[in-house]
Amino acid sequence: MEGDTFSGFGNGTQVDNKVLQTFHKNFGQVQNILDQNRLLINEINQNHESKMPDNLSRNVGLIRELNNNIRRVVDLYADLSSSFTKSMEASSEGDSAGTLRSDGKAGQKRIRPG
Repeated sequence: MEGDTFSGFGNGTQVDNKVLQTFHKNFGQVQNILDQNRLLINEINQNHESKMPDNLSRNVGLIRELNNNIRRVVDLYADLSSSFTKSMEASSEGDSAGTLRSDGKAGQKRIRPG
């Protein structure tokens, strides 16, 4: 499947299958972390409602874990955004085929539907 492309953006942009696999993998990781966060939040709420000193002190560690998970999600989304931007820039560079206008800027090549 290497070298496969997906033309699902409606504007003729093709995305490498490897890029799509990376997106799928990262979104899966994000979903797993969000599922963990849901469980953590439920436990934190239960501990808070119980008002038992041991449960309340346990919440300190749970909240730290929740914060770390949120940081991981932010990092994963930042990586996804960066990867997507790079793949779109690479695709755009391939579409322009290095043509330069008289003002020295890269020209955009029109993509005609097949």
